Amino acid sequence: MPTRSPIGSARAGEPPARAYLRAGDLPDLNVWIALSVDNHVHHARALRYWREEGARARAIHFCRHTMLGYLRLLSQPKLMGAATCSPSQAAARYAALRALPEVALATEPHECEAAFLGYARAPGFPARLWSDAYLAAFARCAHLRLVTFDADFARFEGLDWLRLE
Repeated sequence: MPTRSPIGSARAGEPPARAYLRAGDLPDLNVWIALSVDNHVHHARALRYWREEGARARAIHFCRHTMLGYLRLLSQPKLMGAATCSPSQAAARYAALRALPEVALATEPHECEAAFLGYARAPGFPARLWSDAYLAAFARCAHLRLVTFDADFARFEGLDWLRLE
């Protein structure tokens, strides 16, 4: 599990107005899982994000959706194999992350639902992207940068996001 000292608020090379507006990062569930599972295919890249790009964020946020997904996936034998956590172990791992000074739980912005439904009403919106649309709307309305391994977030207009490759 990653640990580090508290993170600062400056972003090298970023215009001051954008740095001021951004309240931090909102990692997608795929990033939280990759950070927490040492043998995950994307663990090294997720850890590099945590130590480098994430270290310049004001805070790194869970939202209720990513928190619940994190707990659920850590407890899934099909995904975790021998590293499957019991519900209490998964809760303890989440609590350990939340105890870090740079990790916060963001509350849903008031305008999130309207933004979410707006994304879902876009022509050609695929049903497989419900969760992505919610996270994109949440991040946009909360002034958070969404961090993900998923290229599908390119479709969401107005979203500040970082794709980890």
